[in-house]
Amino acid sequence: MELKPSDDCRVKITKNGPYLVTGGVPLSKQSIVTDEEGFSYQWREEEKYPLKKQYVLCRCGNSKNKPFCDGSHLRVGFDGTETASRETYLHQAEKIKGPDLDLTDAYELCASARFCDRAGSIWELIKQSDKREAKTTAIEEASNCPSGRLVVWNKKEKVIEPVFEPSIVLVEDPQQNVSGPIWVRGGIQVEAADGTLYEVRKRITLCRCGKSANKPFCDTSHLEL
Repeated sequence: MELKPSDDCRVKITKNGPYLVTGGVPLSKQSIVTDEEGFSYQWREEEKYPLKKQYVLCRCGNSKNKPFCDGSHLRVGFDGTETASRETYLHQAEKIKGPDLDLTDAYELCASARFCDRAGSIWELIKQSDKREAKTTAIEEASNCPSGRLVVWNKKEKVIEPVFEPSIVLVEDPQQNVSGPIWVRGGIQVEAADGTLYEVRKRITLCRCGKSANKPFCDTSHLEL
């Protein structure tokens, strides 16, 4: 699962402050799209922001200029202390074995985009992964998981992951009427406020409501606001 960071793209977490994004990372906004039964099943692009070499994204949730920082973290006395594990994804994840696919699941990283609920849930689909439709749907659901909590593997222990160019997406959740996390894609290095480098992954979700108990990562607290 170890990746090489993407060129000079980086997200630097500032102490009790915003995210500093450098390296000319494209920024856009996407919404979770639900099917007729109300299950999340795909993404829809809503907006592309002008490309900048660097920009600063709000982390406290109080900016009047969202998604960008306006200094509100100073006004509200934002506590951005990072509490998330520094261990690798695989060290945190549980492994669920199926006949044709395996699933790794790091529950603490859940951002509650709910793509895993369709067709009886990804956990049930993994158990039926020797059936073509179940296997296909399980791969779709895991690939749409923005946080990377859920990852599927074939029986040769080869990971099945979506391919993303380095980019950042602001997640919107119309069904829940909330703004979701910051979706960091394509192997961008995230640096902690103390200089520690988090594991480079193809997809992670960072908190932008300021309420997560698993900072810097989203823990679904935006759904409780």
